[in-house]
This record gives sequence, structure tokens and C-alpha cells, in this order.
Amino acid sequence: MDLRSKIRDIKDFPKEGIIFKDITTLLKDGDAFKCAVDKIIQDLKEKDVDIIVGPEARGFLMGTPVAYGLGVGFVPVRKPGKLPGETVKFEYDLEYGTDSLEIHKDSIKPGQRVAIVDDLLATGGTMGATAKLIEKLGGKVVAMEFLIELEFLNGRENLKDYYVNSLIKY
Repeated sequence: MDLRSKIRDIKDFPKEGIIFKDITTLLKDGDAFKCAVDKIIQDLKEKDVDIIVGPEARGFLMGTPVAYGLGVGFVPVRKPGKLPGETVKFEYDLEYGTDSLEIHKDSIKPGQRVAIVDDLLATGGTMGATAKLIEKLGGKVVAMEFLIELEFLNGRENLKDYYVNSLIKY
């Protein structure tokens, strides 16, 4: 299936000059959504994954069905103040400032094999911060899986220490 044809471009969103890759058109197409999830599951089958982690918010949409398909649990990574239990925080640099992410302190056990699943690889900042949170808790990141990769932003370069797979490249 041509998954790329299921992604809609939205010009000038969220600001002028940006072409937003809208995955809602793929998500609403049951066959396309199933195909994308199945391809990620297939790539992870031989990696002995213990748990899936997905960053807010579209990582939840892509990661939970992958976790279900593999028969493993799912852990959300969120912006500060969104998780109810005790959390671990990681702050990272953006082009103009900083951002941070949190994960429940008890969500990853030392030695667990973790795959991170998200919708889009851009610069790799969010994914790198997510990996650092997992490693801070003693987990081992065995794969990073994406629906879309924007190759011109060189995010893969920032994640060169990890296995990275993307289904659609722009």
C-alpha cells in the first residue's frame, strides 16, 4: 500500500512557510492505519521488545496499537504536569529556548528493552529526550519507529546511536 498517498499536506500550518504532514487522513482509513501499524510491528518482532513508549500526543496514537499487536505494555511520555504519579523529567534545548518531558518514575524497569514509537521524525529533539528519560530509568532503547521522516531536517543524524526506522520519507 502507498502510505505516502494517505498523508495530507496542510500549507502554512501552524505558521506561514510550514507544510504540516497531517496523519489524520491515514488514521481514518482503516486499511492504511492497519498497514502502517502492521509494518512497525513486523519491524519490531525480532527485537525482543518488552515495552513501547510513545511521546505526547501522536506517539500515543501510533504506539498503543503497536504495543497491543506485540502483546506488550505502553508507557506515555508527556509534557510537565500531565502525569499524575511521581515523574522523572528531562530538559532539552530547542532552537530558541528549552522544553522538557516527563515519564512516570516506575514505568520502566532497569534492563527493559524499549521501542519508542511516534508519528514523525523531524530534528530528533523529542525522540532524543524520550530516549534519555528511558535510559535514566535503566531501560535500553532497542528501536525508534516513525510513520514519517522529514529527511531534510537530519533528525536521524541526532539519533545515530539508535536503530531508526521510518515508513514514509520526505
